[in-house]
Amino acid sequence: MRWLRLLKIVTVSLRFGLDQMLIDAGSKLRFAGLLRVTRLGRRFDAPRAVRLRQALEALGPIFVKFGQMLSTRRDLLPPDLADELAKLQDRVPPFPSEQAIARLETFYGKPLAQVFRSFETQPVASASVAQVHFAVLPTGEEVAVKVLRPGIEHVIANDIALMETAATLLERVWSEGRRLKAREVVAEFSKHLGDELDLMREASNCSQLRRNFRDSPLLAVPEVYWDYCGPAAMVMQRMYGLPISQVDALRAQGVDMAALSRAGVEIFFTQVFRDGFFHADMHPGNIFVAPDGQYIALDFGIMGTLTDVDKNYLAQNFLAFFQRDYKRVAQAHVDAGWVPRGTRVDEFEASIRAVCEPIFDKPLKEIEFGRTLLRLFQVSRRFNVEIQPQLVMLQKTLLNIEGLGRQLDPELDLWKTAKPFLERWMSEQMGWRALRRKLVEEAPGWALTMPELPRLAHRVLSQAAAHDALHDPIIIERRSRRQLRWLRILSALVAVLIGLEIWRIAAGL
Repeated sequence: MRWLRLLKIVTVSLRFGLDQMLIDAGSKLRFAGLLRVTRLGRRFDAPRAVRLRQALEALGPIFVKFGQMLSTRRDLLPPDLADELAKLQDRVPPFPSEQAIARLETFYGKPLAQVFRSFETQPVASASVAQVHFAVLPTGEEVAVKVLRPGIEHVIANDIALMETAATLLERVWSEGRRLKAREVVAEFSKHLGDELDLMREASNCSQLRRNFRDSPLLAVPEVYWDYCGPAAMVMQRMYGLPISQVDALRAQGVDMAALSRAGVEIFFTQVFRDGFFHADMHPGNIFVAPDGQYIALDFGIMGTLTDVDKNYLAQNFLAFFQRDYKRVAQAHVDAGWVPRGTRVDEFEASIRAVCEPIFDKPLKEIEFGRTLLRLFQVSRRFNVEIQPQLVMLQKTLLNIEGLGRQLDPELDLWKTAKPFLERWMSEQMGWRALRRKLVEEAPGWALTMPELPRLAHRVLSQAAAHDALHDPIIIERRSRRQLRWLRILSALVAVLIGLEIWRIAAGL
């Protein structure tokens, strides 16, 4: 079976001239002479990017998803390929309802009629990994049931194995293969696909996002019905609204498009900087709008996470961009270790300025963020910047935000909308308020540690005294004074922490 799949991949590659793309790339390629022979009698009128997209579509949904992920790696791909791959759509015909019912009955261990009061056999959405049916629970709640495609695990395992083999060969025969990190990209794709195959993981993502935006007037997230969920099935609250792509229908419904676009920006920055947990697949098919103008999030298979260090770094860079402080941006990259030591900050600063300066003071409709991001990647490549894996999905989400903003309100000033939010967030992370919050957060841990401090200090002093007995008395006296000074500082800090903990308990925080 795998050999037949491999044969199809080779056939499709030759049909669309993917072998010639490697030669035309102008890099050293082993066995190039053999590949040049295959050029005889073959002519391709379509550009290479179009042929690559068509080849991935011909190879099926898993390769389409791979192309979608590749389109986000603009640090690795040439501009024409990344732009064309971004056009890939996950259009997959639904699988027969009988198979969906059979898989659900196997999972629940009983007929579907005993699980749901009613179940709509016609799917309402279909993708490469799963499809969705509407149903009603015995208790009357209307729900959406997501079920994995039968046999999808086997299909994915085979295709990933072939991709890994192809990536290994590519790195061996093509000089650019290692720079493109072919095997690393396939491994990243395999991880994301593996996450999407576990619908319990998606259900937990949904639940977390719902908890983060509980009672929010900006974003609604469906409730998860855990008793009906498992690795192959997910049951969540049915949500009513219009797809965000239906702009005319939203206007007819009375939705304020300008307010909707601003709310979208605030939702994005809230997810990124407040929670460090964001929806990383924000294409129009996954976002609905309720009649009151509230966003509705759907499909939680791909989520991004950021550490506190990532959030602080991003916030400082955003604010530096807003303030046009390009030296600060360049220095932040150097301090973070993203550029090699010895990089001239002034040269890096000048390159960033050349990319970013033209985009400010313009409405969104006049700013091509995709092209700006591409030029930033080109600058990054020139200075050997290491693109951080945890930020790749964030970059993709930013591009989605751009498209969404253009669709809703071309006059939206993204910078003006985001800047106050970021400044407020930074003020909460720095200064006395941030210090107080950190101390209160750490107080319970200190409360457990404080009783041990005298014993630990005594042990350290005893060891130091035993060691110093063999040395000069003057050194011993100096060290004792220094240790006493530190003990006083430590005691004062402990007293402050105890006071804060008592205050926190008394205040009921």
